[in-house]
Amino acid sequence: MTPRGQRTRAKLLKAAESVFGEKGYERASIADITRKGGVALGTFYVYFPDKQSIFVEVVDDLGTRLRRLIADSTSKCDNRIDVEREGLRTFFQFVRQHPNLYRVVRQAEFVDADCYRRYYDRFAKGYVTGLSRAMEEGEVRRMDPEALAYCLMGIGDFLGMRWVLWEEDPGLDRVLDTAMGLIRHGLDTRPAPPPGRNTLKPSKAAVKAAPSRAAPSKTAKKNTLRPARRPGRSARS
Repeated sequence: MTPRGQRTRAKLLKAAESVFGEKGYERASIADITRKGGVALGTFYVYFPDKQSIFVEVVDDLGTRLRRLIADSTSKCDNRIDVEREGLRTFFQFVRQHPNLYRVVRQAEFVDADCYRRYYDRFAKGYVTGLSRAMEEGEVRRMDPEALAYCLMGIGDFLGMRWVLWEEDPGLDRVLDTAMGLIRHGLDTRPAPPPGRNTLKPSKAAVKAAPSRAAPSKTAKKNTLRPARRPGRSARS
């Protein structure tokens, strides 16, 4: 493809991202996309056969760009905790730059289920690789890396929706600190205690305050009331 063709294709993808996000897949038309991109209607079919094909390409392209951006931004991080924080920050920036990301990706579940799953599977695959490496190096406690990857992806997904998409929050560092506090605890290299086991020892004050179960003293025994004697039978007259 020529450089000019690449630019035209990129314009169509950018326009489609906007149109699908604003109108939804069902209401959007190819004419809407070409009009938004400033491209002739007939030119569209040089690059895409139909509306669904460009929709799938938009979702795949968004995922590819997001993964590449996160990989670049975290490439100089020294440890996994720093990778998680920088990855979250980069994701928030991407959501800010692509406000239609959530709407477009979620529509994919109904337009093309394979495309929808591929978006998350590709993201998780790279995540699993990084987490597995961190586990080998002792930076992360050994767990199921795929399950852990989806847990961490879920954190980013919902935080981005709440504090970037729904309501732009200038104090995102506070949100990042909260998320990282949770992630640090979950990625602690110390083994977790067995389920149901209480590892906390009672304090000395608690021991003193606890009621004594010692046997009663001799004095206490002496002071114990004895049962009264049964009265004798009354004399018959």
